[in-house]
Amino acid sequence: MSKRWYVLHARSGYEAKVKATIEEAIDREGLSDLLGDVMIPTEKVVELKDGQKKTAERKFFPGYMLINMELTEPSWLLVKNTNNVIGFIGGSSGKPSPITQREVDKIMARVQEGADKPKPKVAYQPGEEILVIDGPFNEFNGTVESVDYEKNLLKVEVLIFGRTTPVELEFSQVQKT
Repeated sequence: MSKRWYVLHARSGYEAKVKATIEEAIDREGLSDLLGDVMIPTEKVVELKDGQKKTAERKFFPGYMLINMELTEPSWLLVKNTNNVIGFIGGSSGKPSPITQREVDKIMARVQEGADKPKPKVAYQPGEEILVIDGPFNEFNGTVESVDYEKNLLKVEVLIFGRTTPVELEFSQVQKT
């Protein structure tokens, strides 16, 4: 048998503690040949706090983790009996089913994409009202016309001297009203 990836359901907010507990138990029990990586799928997001761009991590499946393991009685019991673990996703209660390699690759690609190019924490939609908080149009209200997530730019219609004027602004220069 070889190691496969399984989805583990943990109490939300306890994923890091569960990961650390499982990794300690693997070392303590000497089961590193049966249990491999424990992964919490996260992506980097950029948010604006006090006028500064801050990068933070966000779980994109809160409460869920991936574990690479060979499914045997000792490995299954070690993981299942860890505090704050609710159980495995998929299969039956006694025999969880692994996820496909395609699903694993998709999740890994999303994690890597988030590491390479952090996403904005706030999502904008055309038609939304925003307030410009930085730049030459500071304190102006506007309406989002289009959103470019690749470049982190918004096309906004701003009312200047009684006329709407299209301007291009970075996500960090605006906030939702």
